[in-house]
Amino acid sequence: MKVFVYFNLHKKCFSIKALEGNNKGRVIAHSNDVVIYNPTFKVSEAGRQRVLREKKKNVHAGVVGLWNDDEYNAARTVEMSALLGRAVTYNPYRFDSFVYKATETPINDHPRVAALHSDGVRASMFAVS
Repeated sequence: MKVFVYFNLHKKCFSIKALEGNNKGRVIAHSNDVVIYNPTFKVSEAGRQRVLREKKKNVHAGVVGLWNDDEYNAARTVEMSALLGRAVTYNPYRFDSFVYKATETPINDHPRVAALHSDGVRASMFAVS
């Protein structure tokens, strides 16, 4: 299923919104571990500008791709991705797109997998090519 995944600041986990099917446009799940296949890291420039103008966070960035609701394998895949992948970050005050954490370069390649993890406080993201 094609979804949009973003870090939910209130629940401190990831919200998964359906982009197709009967629940299109609705949040269909919340999870601490999410694996997205064929990911695209998206930032709405209008939403980013609103954050900069108002100094208040809003949902304007996330990962779009294919999701399989398998939490057991998601946790294991996230663990492996943390070892094999490249850490990803996004800060609307510093960047206009998601970037690789180590080099602060935009994600212009096309990773095969995005692994997202929340420890209940903050989010971690990894891209595996």
